[in-house]
Amino acid sequence: MVTFEIKIRVRYNETDRMGYLHHGVYPVYLEIARTEMLRSLGTSYRQLEDSGILLPVYSLNIDFKLPAFYDDELTVTCEMKMLPVVKLIIGYNVYNQNGQSICTANSVNAFVNSQTRKPIRAPESFLKKFEQYFDQD
Repeated sequence: MVTFEIKIRVRYNETDRMGYLHHGVYPVYLEIARTEMLRSLGTSYRQLEDSGILLPVYSLNIDFKLPAFYDDELTVTCEMKMLPVVKLIIGYNVYNQNGQSICTANSVNAFVNSQTRKPIRAPESFLKKFEQYFDQD
């Protein structure tokens, strides 16, 4: 299993009239965590795209528990529990500075050939960076 966390401070322009972090910003925070997790493990979206592979979001589910507010420092954790084959499946938890879970989420990204726009298997070079984190049964 691969785990990663990043801290993000809620900016004023990301809040709504109620003073809450707007629900449309959460996917941005999740994407930041996901891309930084990949970068920390030695790869990036840019490298994948330059090699002809796209990773569009296939599904995204978010369960909101508590609101976040301007200037809150949030910790976004993400976990990849299985080695990707044709899909990158990530689970997330977002905590406020008091350690309270404010939302949970999961995303599925598909590996897609940039020319044909058809699903493909994750490239071997990508898998080699991650296989050490998963049991090889």
